[in-house]
Amino acid sequence: MTEMNKRFKSIYAEIERFCFDREDPVLALRNMRNFTEGYDAFGIEDEELKVLRDRILDDYEITPREIAELGLILLKTGKYEFGTLAILLIKKHRPRMDAYVRERIKEWLDTAVENWAHADFIGSKILPIFFELELIDLESYASWRDSRSKYTRRAVVTSLMWQRRALDAEAMLAFLTPLIRDQEKVVQQALGWFLSDLWEKAPIPVEAFLEEHKDSLDSSVLKQATEKMPLSKAKLYRPKPKKTAPKPRSRPNPKPRRKQE
Repeated sequence: MTEMNKRFKSIYAEIERFCFDREDPVLALRNMRNFTEGYDAFGIEDEELKVLRDRILDDYEITPREIAELGLILLKTGKYEFGTLAILLIKKHRPRMDAYVRERIKEWLDTAVENWAHADFIGSKILPIFFELELIDLESYASWRDSRSKYTRRAVVTSLMWQRRALDAEAMLAFLTPLIRDQEKVVQQALGWFLSDLWEKAPIPVEAFLEEHKDSLDSSVLKQATEKMPLSKAKLYRPKPKKTAPKPRSRPNPKPRRKQE
């Protein structure tokens, strides 16, 4: 873990004070149902965290590279609000991100992100910026897709939803093909979501992809991928329901014979 210098210690202490002062266990308990992987939180809304974000940016003038380093510390605490704040901070520096920040964000995902919400937040709001700034392309993105972390892999799929107008649909589908056999539910959910979303823009390549891989894709992915299609078309790609053998009809018990007197 990155060591905290004097400035980082000061920022960290301010974050702790802010969160403990506004802790809401009832809200934290209510939100817990959305996180089967675990949820360690103070129960603070994102809008409140934005107040803290702006205060830190104004008081400390922290650079994107410093945020990338501090963010790893915050995410590794496991506290939900600490991780959310890290993403909110780096998001404010969209045009100033560079290759160093890109590699630190990958480290966030590979070693510190522990829930689907942070993975999706990074995937939808941060990773697309790397494409916009030409810090990454599909070829160099392969190492992210092949990460050991299921949350890195999920974030990759999520990020491509925001590239559906910038990148070729067939190229994105080919890139994601290795994830068809991914065993992690969070990755499969993102894949189904991506296919459904891309189908609205490029139905022909998506339908060809589904036709080619429908026997390998998880049934939950096929169901989600085809949810926006007309039912008649969706049935072409969804697995056919298994026919259950009819139960043998039970024969009535013969009436007992009366004894002859």
